[in-house]
Amino acid sequence: MQTKLHPALIAIASLIFLILIAPLFIILGAAVSDTPFLTFPPQGFTLKWFSNIFQIEAFRTTAITSLQIAFLGTFLALLIGIPAAYALNRFKIRLPSWLSNVFVLPILVPEIVLGFSLMKNITIGLQLPVYTTLLLGHTLLVLPYAVRVVGASLASFDFSIEEAAISLGCPPLKTFLTVVLPNISAGVVAAFILAFITSINDVSISLFLTGPGVSTLPIQILAHMEQFFDPTIASVSVLLMLLTVGVMAIVEATLGLTFLTK
Repeated sequence: MQTKLHPALIAIASLIFLILIAPLFIILGAAVSDTPFLTFPPQGFTLKWFSNIFQIEAFRTTAITSLQIAFLGTFLALLIGIPAAYALNRFKIRLPSWLSNVFVLPILVPEIVLGFSLMKNITIGLQLPVYTTLLLGHTLLVLPYAVRVVGASLASFDFSIEEAAISLGCPPLKTFLTVVLPNISAGVVAAFILAFITSINDVSISLFLTGPGVSTLPIQILAHMEQFFDPTIASVSVLLMLLTVGVMAIVEATLGLTFLTK
């Protein structure tokens, strides 16, 4: 039986949806405006600001760096987060309860404080290269998403299936790869998407960890805004939105968005 929603609830939900989506249309309008400065509503129509992005070398190099850091940081976070989430759920009786909170600390600590701490202790203290420090910072930033989202999938997993496989002679590692991992694949995919989008849009930590020759796209956007006020910035923002939509479209085409809610 279909539940009939109250008109007031529909009106409130529509208003919230409008408030959330309105800034996106403003950015899109500013990106196609035929004026040398940011303005809304758009004055004319042009796509030259989109082509201007690819003519500026700094945008090209920082976009490649952002994609590399996001992919590698997410991969390392999952490499650490999946075994950690497994151990926290599988052996939660033996492990102290405070241990699970350790993996949430990067979210609880303000990103500015985290970025400053990493700069002081890793970049200056250990004298590591800028790219390595930036990668470590983004891995630490997205690690909580890997642990928490994968852990949520493991919380509903019946570990008696794993025990049954082991009791029948299957090695523990093979059991994890062939029994446990396929059953939590939805959580792994969700963790990858959340971590990747968080990393590629991060500003606070990247602001402290970037250096000469190594920068990310959000930092380059800030640097461009300090010198110019043209609609190129809005065009970059539109492309980042399209990238996010593209990632979700790939998930929908391959797995289906409902796959993430299982």
